[in-house]
Amino acid sequence: MKTLKYTIIKNQKQYNQYCDILEDLVDQSKVELQDEIDLLALLIEKWDQEHHSFQDIDPIELLKALMVEHHLKAKDLVDILNLSKGMVSKILNYQKGLSKDTIRKLANYFKVSQEAFNRPYKLIHEVNRKFPHASLMNSRKNIMGNV
Repeated sequence: MKTLKYTIIKNQKQYNQYCDILEDLVDQSKVELQDEIDLLALLIEKWDQEHHSFQDIDPIELLKALMVEHHLKAKDLVDILNLSKGMVSKILNYQKGLSKDTIRKLANYFKVSQEAFNRPYKLIHEVNRKFPHASLMNSRKNIMGNV
């Protein structure tokens, strides 16, 4: 019986090894390696979906990390999300929250769960610019109360 070159990832050590192998294969950029690259990417993606909940990182930091990983700039998000440059800038600078549609598009593009982006995080808003230690959460609550 022939031994498989790659198997389902069973532990963190194997995950790290596969990530290193994938990085080396991608650096070689040879067409004949594409099937091997695709298989490793699939196995790594499966492990990520099952073991990384992204709960330790706020959605914008996650987005920025994914942008670095995928070699994307803010201008690339304009096309991916079908938003203006100004809106993308506000999102990346914590001035505007992520809409449901934006969350869906990000999750689909980066192949992660929508829950990774659909969590509260602190926003910077003109209402609290005068109060350096105050912050808003990414929600629709009435922050001014019954004024």
